[in-house]
Amino acid sequence: MTELVAGVELGGTKINCILASGPDRVEDEVRLPTTGPDEAMAAVEHVLDGWRERAGGFAAIGVASFGPAVVERSSPAWGSIALTPKPGWSNVDVAGRLGRRFGVPLGFHTDVVGAALAEARWGAAAGLADVAYVTVGTGVGVGLIAGGRPLGGLSHPELGHLRPARLAGDDWIGVCPFHGGCVEGLASGPAIRARAGVPAEDLPPDHPAWGPTVHALAQLAHAVTLTGVPRRIVWGGGVMTSGDMLPRLRQALHHSLGGYVALPEVSEFDTYLVGAALGGRAGPLGAILLGQQALEDARTREMAVVPDAQKVVAAGTVDA
Repeated sequence: MTELVAGVELGGTKINCILASGPDRVEDEVRLPTTGPDEAMAAVEHVLDGWRERAGGFAAIGVASFGPAVVERSSPAWGSIALTPKPGWSNVDVAGRLGRRFGVPLGFHTDVVGAALAEARWGAAAGLADVAYVTVGTGVGVGLIAGGRPLGGLSHPELGHLRPARLAGDDWIGVCPFHGGCVEGLASGPAIRARAGVPAEDLPPDHPAWGPTVHALAQLAHAVTLTGVPRRIVWGGGVMTSGDMLPRLRQALHHSLGGYVALPEVSEFDTYLVGAALGGRAGPLGAILLGQQALEDARTREMAVVPDAQKVVAAGTVDA
């Protein structure tokens, strides 16, 4: 039986703690408010302390956090929140604090990457190792998975802040405090509300605000496609449930690409751009997968330092 992992989805307004090995084996779930860092982290530790005292406890911890976050493993600040407008949370060492307290392998990445992992394992992209997940809600975030793992580098993708070419005749300034009319500044929930005066869920499908919104998101999809990574792009977040977004986005991407990427995985737009299947479960389940990957990596490192004869024994190929 797969070992239990303590997953923590650290969101901007709430924290989901889950003790599970997957969607078919969830032992417990606890939801907490995202208050100040000391209070919130103490509450998470209290939940995990209770789970550790149970028979068997948990073998690893996975954290899927709001960003920006430091995800470069070699960085001294790995596992911490980077500069954020969320009061008090800049430079908070989330992974280090939990790792020191519980002493088990710990995986850490952004919440959107966690959601991408979960959708690739159990959701709308199940069975695919190379996936992008885009969330369009309060912000616009992108998680990239290649070979079943988060695509690594200096930091995590910030593709929601690409500056798209503007729709002809649209000179609205946008709401991003850094870039104005980036994708997030034009197509996020707050952007739609600022432009139209009402939330996205209250806009009729023929409202003129949808045109520039779809235009911006199609250019994001165009850019993500041209990275050469995803075999499927999964779309989640509240904005994607309004305004007939997916059909319009498929048509806009088809027009934008102009037939350039002539691969069947991409040209079948009905299966290339799909809606998320796991909903609010994607984040906490993604945290479980981050913990499982950290556990696998730790065991691989342990095997690498065992003498060759003991490796053979450990592998079960000779009698101990």
